[in-house]
Amino acid sequence: MEILQTIWTALTTENEMLAKILVIPISYIEIFLGMLLFSTLLKCTADRRSKIAYVLIAATISNISNFAIPNPYKSLINLFVVFACVKVFFKTNIIKTILATFIPIFFSVLGESVILKLASFLFTIDMKAITMVPLNRFLLALSVQFTVFLMYLLIKYFKLQISVLENMSKKSRIIFLLNIIFAVIAMVLQFFITGFYMTSLPVYIVLFSNISLIVYLSISLYSLTKTTQLEIANLNLEQEKEHNRLMKIAQDDLRGFRHDFSNIMCTIGGYVQVKDMDGLTKYYSQIQKDISKVNNLGALDPAVINHPAVFTLLASKYNKASEEQITMNINCFLDLNELNMKIYEFTRVLGILLDNAIEAAKECDEKIINVEIRKETNRNRQLLIIENTYQEKNIDTDKIYEKNYSTKEGNTGLGLWEVRQILKRNHNLNLFTTTDDIYFKQQLEMYNL
Repeated sequence: MEILQTIWTALTTENEMLAKILVIPISYIEIFLGMLLFSTLLKCTADRRSKIAYVLIAATISNISNFAIPNPYKSLINLFVVFACVKVFFKTNIIKTILATFIPIFFSVLGESVILKLASFLFTIDMKAITMVPLNRFLLALSVQFTVFLMYLLIKYFKLQISVLENMSKKSRIIFLLNIIFAVIAMVLQFFITGFYMTSLPVYIVLFSNISLIVYLSISLYSLTKTTQLEIANLNLEQEKEHNRLMKIAQDDLRGFRHDFSNIMCTIGGYVQVKDMDGLTKYYSQIQKDISKVNNLGALDPAVINHPAVFTLLASKYNKASEEQITMNINCFLDLNELNMKIYEFTRVLGILLDNAIEAAKECDEKIINVEIRKETNRNRQLLIIENTYQEKNIDTDKIYEKNYSTKEGNTGLGLWEVRQILKRNHNLNLFTTTDDIYFKQQLEMYNL
């Protein structure tokens, strides 16, 4: 009995160190529930080993910093650790990583704010007694995580997901992130205000304040989601309009080709009868250009080039090349929604390389640009290959990437320099430039890290 009395006294007497020790197991539950929340809301996936490693590393470092590092530095270190662990084990992009870091904080602060007020109302306990007494702190932490678990069950039941992040414009992403960050700041401030005025604020005021904040945040995010969906719909509409225009051109070319088919066959028959193989070869090459034009237009198909931004860009550059009498051959053998590269950076690089290819090819007698996008599974990489005919055979393939360097008078020389800056920011990208007697070739390699 004396031992039990001693243990009870220790648990119910203010002891900050014992309180910290007692909540160590709860920290692992907290990290685990946070992982369930962000992986469900953001559709983040990882194998079982990665998930276990995430929970163990993030929670262990959090416990170590809780004992060894004072506030507010330990909070900053814990944020950084969670951020790094999400990035490493879930391989998320930067916006998902930031959201995955802040979403658990949002729900924990929300739960803690409500539980603290209920505890002070029901048991008339002040903030110090809750945080410094080991048993109180343990029960508080357990209650908060139980509340977070209930929130997770609601999210899972209603199948709530943030599904528009990948297709957001850069501006919308920034607004979205600011909403989340300021919501977390507001919730943290709410937590401190609740703790400071715990004995004087009525329960209904705290609950109304928290619910109002959640409703405001939900409406704000809902509005932003609808705006993003509208942006995507407009982009898809532009893609369809461009595709319809290209198909009309292809249909007109094919109709004209079919109308002249009998004349073409008669002409070929004439060359065959007189056995003029040189004339037949020349005539066939001329027909082949018309056939290639129809085939290339057919390749510009949204079902094949299945990302609206890439499709619209390629269609625009194809039209620009056609105006310069350049033959552009396009082959895409890759699902563009699975690029190992941010889509806005990919389109930026693609646009610059195509502009340079058009500028070089239009100066040649034989104006050709070949574009190929494909996957090399055995090397775990994706390729964008652009080659074009060119006149300047003595081009320095190293110097062209320098800032303000250009082989064309009046050009800024910033295009390839900007490409090089994108490559520097992404460790999974390589760009190789080669030349031969006919083609200037750029090969962008995108590795899956």
